[in-house]
Amino acid sequence: MILRRTILGSLFSLPFAAQAWAQAPLTVLAAASLKEVMDAQDVAFAKAGGPPMRFSFAASSVLARQLEAGAPADLFISADSDWMDYVAARGLIDPGSRRDLATNHLALIAPRGSRIALQAVKGMPLAAALAGGKLAMAGPDVPAGRYGRASLESLGVWKSVKGEVVQADNVRGALLFVSRGEAALGIVYDTDARSDPNVRIVALFPDASHSKIAYPGAVMKQSVNPAAKRFMAFLRTPPAAATFRQFGFIPL
Repeated sequence: MILRRTILGSLFSLPFAAQAWAQAPLTVLAAASLKEVMDAQDVAFAKAGGPPMRFSFAASSVLARQLEAGAPADLFISADSDWMDYVAARGLIDPGSRRDLATNHLALIAPRGSRIALQAVKGMPLAAALAGGKLAMAGPDVPAGRYGRASLESLGVWKSVKGEVVQADNVRGALLFVSRGEAALGIVYDTDARSDPNVRIVALFPDASHSKIAYPGAVMKQSVNPAAKRFMAFLRTPPAAATFRQFGFIPL
């Protein structure tokens, strides 16, 4: 009788266990520039029946190294292909789940009250525009920092300003330097500039001046949460694409 009750109790508990499993939180490591749009995608996914989500936003380089060190996560969304390749080369993602989700533009920004006017063209007088001020950029390991330096080199002005660069840990740090007026100019994504009313876009860099900006996402091989693949699929639906556009991203 005791055995029968135990078996029956286990059977009755299965639906509840399945429900709890379905609602297990998803842990997502995502590039800092995705903060606002991923928060919005989280809300939309929840309305579609998705589970709670826990985000960790930082530079893609930092997140990739955390994953390499064994940080638990269900998904990784990088701001470039290189850091996703880095994680993939270490066998940490489900390769079949990898997808490019969106692209972006690179922007030169200034504090809202600044009168600096420039065009992002070959030989642009960037050093003169700084007038002794600082140029805020993400560090060289960070995708936005790499895109930014590539653009300045392509336009032939990197050597004239490299001594005036103040490096930030990630693209949002560079945005903050400009927003606070601690840097005369900064290089961030177009979408970052839209998120901060204290800055304005001076110019957009030509897309051809740097490698293509891409935000690849993938499910981690260690993930046992079935909602991870559901969320990746959700991010490629028309409603998710509309959300990306709402925040200035270009869905792929």
